[in-house]
Amino acid sequence: MLNHQTMEKLHALRLTGMAEAYQRQMEDAEMAGLSFGERFGLLVDQHWTWRENQAMARRLKKSKLDAEPCVEDIDFRHPRGLDRPLMRTLITSHWVAQHLSALLTGPTGIGKSWLAQALAQKACRDGYTVLYRPAPKLFRDLLIARADGSLGRALETIARTDVLVVDDFAMAPLNEQERRDFLEICDDRYNRRSTILTSQLPVSSWHQQIGDPTVADSILDRLVHNAYRIELSGESIRKKKGRGSSEDRPGGGA
Repeated sequence: MLNHQTMEKLHALRLTGMAEAYQRQMEDAEMAGLSFGERFGLLVDQHWTWRENQAMARRLKKSKLDAEPCVEDIDFRHPRGLDRPLMRTLITSHWVAQHLSALLTGPTGIGKSWLAQALAQKACRDGYTVLYRPAPKLFRDLLIARADGSLGRALETIARTDVLVVDDFAMAPLNEQERRDFLEICDDRYNRRSTILTSQLPVSSWHQQIGDPTVADSILDRLVHNAYRIELSGESIRKKKGRGSSEDRPGGGA
């Protein structure tokens, strides 16, 4: 009866992880050989792990990342100019703590989107908030937010997000509103948060795609000077006949 009451109180206090750990202790005869302090320490440790796992699951859900990409599955065998030491640096997520960015460019199918999401997913696992949006969807989201009066809240959410991933940037010329919105996003995030951009076009072509020279200068000044550059080349991974890497699966390498 006492154990049952303890379980009810733990759940009432929202100590779900501790309740689950306590239940396991009650079912494990070997726990009787541990001291009170040891058993209590295990309860605290297991509740802490439970909370961290729950928080990570929430971050991953809000990130809108695909489920598959993760840095442990990066394929360094495919010849595409991927710098292994640089990737090892980015995998640590220290660049996020330093509010730096990453720009991934290269032809279609080379794995830009997959790599960008893998780095973002690792940052999410390391405790950072992430938002992934293809550029057309990002601008459509902002257009809808402007129409329903929630633009300020949407921009504030983006500004607070630790890692913003904008996929397929500059595929089409930006219109006046898009470049103004993107300038505001870049201005809010400069030296405060990290951004990952992927594009089939080289960075040297972005100025023309952004359009207005003054706005383009402002955007690129905030993006390029504190960013890692990953310029990929080579044959499309999608066209490879072998399927040994998870980057080869459908949706795994843009």
